Amino acid sequence: MIDVQRLRVLRAVAEHGSFNKAAGALLLTPSAVSQHIAALERSLGHPVAERSTRGVTLTEAGRLLVDAAETIAAELDQVRSAIDRLSAGRPRLTLATFTSGGRHLLPSALPRFVAERPEVELTVLEAEPEAAVALVRSGGADLALAYHFDGPPPVRAGLDWTPLMDDPMWLVLPQAHPLAGRACLDPAELGGARWVLGCLKTEAFLRGYAALAGFELQVAASTTDYFFAQTLVAAGVGVSLVPQISLAPPASCTAVRVAPPRPARHLGLITPRRRTPHPYTRALAKALTAAATAPEAGPGAPPAAPPTQTPRTAADPEAGTAGTEARA
Repeated sequence: MIDVQRLRVLRAVAEHGSFNKAAGALLLTPSAVSQHIAALERSLGHPVAERSTRGVTLTEAGRLLVDAAETIAAELDQVRSAIDRLSAGRPRLTLATFTSGGRHLLPSALPRFVAERPEVELTVLEAEPEAAVALVRSGGADLALAYHFDGPPPVRAGLDWTPLMDDPMWLVLPQAHPLAGRACLDPAELGGARWVLGCLKTEAFLRGYAALAGFELQVAASTTDYFFAQTLVAAGVGVSLVPQISLAPPASCTAVRVAPPRPARHLGLITPRRRTPHPYTRALAKALTAAATAPEAGPGAPPAAPPTQTPRTAADPEAGTAGTEARA
């Protein structure tokens, strides 16, 4: 049988990259950490860590154990949280969500859930995807609304990802910009512009795109709020890349489609991996899924603000419907 305390020590070694740093984090001596790892290796019959002058590297067996240890730790945290809730007077449910996703989906998803389950004490926490993962893993949230761009979903061992919807990106330009009348634009055509960033993940995407397209990204402003970013575009500070569900440009701005391959955020739900999901968690997840798949919320939906057509261009057959100007 694998000792849980030894797994905890191995997790610390993996996190900190050395026995000494792991010992400090666990309030143990380096010798005690070494003894725990040696005992773990004897019980398995396989090495789990390779020591060198540059630190400690896990073997394949060690990596498998750390993945298992993280799942076990997350399960124990979730169980402890569930047990704590047993003593509460009302059943509790906590949802973590990023701001624009909550603004877009919760007004449709929550009213029916709250009306049908008045006994539930619902708490909503604002959290970006990385923080949301930690909240669900620790039992601080029962489920989370999150997103990712390219690559795999932001989940780890013991968690599940349920896709909800794609959220395509739009370019937001001042109305007086020479390219504002176009039905769609390649961001490379704005390579010489100054950019207003609405979040760090958008910046990472744009920097990667700029490197591939051969231009240097010039940042005029960096914010954590897409709505603030759009007011800065209206003020003439620069241009911006904004997800569809956050589109609400002022009257002096125009929203233009990004030319294919069109970047998008992928929205989904993060839930604990359990044999039998909690019924309230399952019910809220179902309500969020219904909100995301409603015709007005699904992929390719029009901007949140009422659109006004931009001039048709012969080069783009979709110009009559694709080029839109969203007004606040």
